[in-house]
Amino acid sequence: MLAKASLTPETQHNFHHLYGDIFWYGILTGSTLAFLAIYAARQGATGYQVSLLTAGPALVSLFLSLPAGKWVDGKSLIKVTFWSSFWQRLGYLAIVPLAWWLIPEIEIWVIITITLLMSLPATFVNVGFNTLLPELVPAEWRGEVVGKRNALLAFSTTATSLVCGQLLNWISFPLNYQVVFALGALGAGISTYHLARLYPVEGILPINKLVKPSFKSLLRVDLLRASFGSFIFAYLAYYIALYLPQAIFPLYYVRIMQLSDLVISLGNALFYLTMMIASINLGRFSARFGHRKVLVYSALLMGFYPLCAGLARTPFLYWVASFGGGLVCGMVTGGLMNRLMERTPQGDRPAHMAFYNVALNLGMLGGSLAGPMVSDLMGLRAALLFSAGLRTLAGILLLIWA
Repeated sequence: MLAKASLTPETQHNFHHLYGDIFWYGILTGSTLAFLAIYAARQGATGYQVSLLTAGPALVSLFLSLPAGKWVDGKSLIKVTFWSSFWQRLGYLAIVPLAWWLIPEIEIWVIITITLLMSLPATFVNVGFNTLLPELVPAEWRGEVVGKRNALLAFSTTATSLVCGQLLNWISFPLNYQVVFALGALGAGISTYHLARLYPVEGILPINKLVKPSFKSLLRVDLLRASFGSFIFAYLAYYIALYLPQAIFPLYYVRIMQLSDLVISLGNALFYLTMMIASINLGRFSARFGHRKVLVYSALLMGFYPLCAGLARTPFLYWVASFGGGLVCGMVTGGLMNRLMERTPQGDRPAHMAFYNVALNLGMLGGSLAGPMVSDLMGLRAALLFSAGLRTLAGILLLIWA
């Protein structure tokens, strides 16, 4: 690994703002993103309505990912990432006052519509930032930087989740959720500020001004015929398995286990605390075992969380699920990105990242829509146990093809 002194001031500056970006994004994660589906469930949302909070944006991103890869061609990746994140994150502010104006039945659909509109610029955020990050961070530092970003995300999310649990407990409904969503909007705004402060390193950025692919090059079927195709398919299977239970969890916690907001916030805090511990050690594990082994071994354990949650009858086993799930997630999240960077050549990243975004959003869409169907057939508890087995199977595919 490079010595710290070998980093240029511009690179150190970018590291600082990459860390600031993810810290404040963690505040958004521990507030709005952690409790929006729970809020919808408490307002009477159905399983399909909860799933649309994920499936709707995934559908939009699925159709826009390849055009977005073409659109960023020849543009500053920093500007693309900042402005698209700015317009996307205005939506979090728009959610705050809805409870004052709308009855729950209408409010749920308005929240779904807002998340759908937010997904338009979010697609450009994903393509831009996923292409930008490996260009801002030298290869020798990626394990450390990704690990620290995950650790900061886990720390700020943990602290925010604990604070939000207390706010939800102290303040009457629905004002308590409005305060939580306002906190999330603040985090989103300051995170966006840090993206605006990223500095284009001469000779590196923007990468798509150095290599100018045609639109046809972004539909590179040859990439899917090569080993990258099976690699992306394994990622697709993983994301389907990952997102299948996401619409089930809030309904299960509210309707079956009847957990309070305080209990749920403690579970979230445990999850992100152990995720932080795992993320702190990600760089060390990656250096010792390599990005592939870190990804594969942790992915094989991703079924632990829905398995324990599905078996839970009391908050204790739910907290055990959160504790172990966070450890696994801290490794697999960093492993996914590090292995992706390792498998995408620097001179051809936009085309590869566009296909990755397609796999991500197709997986989100398929998993999110399948979740309510599975729970309707099996029931909420059995659907969680089924998803645990599906996640293990996805880990096996990553073992074979990643």
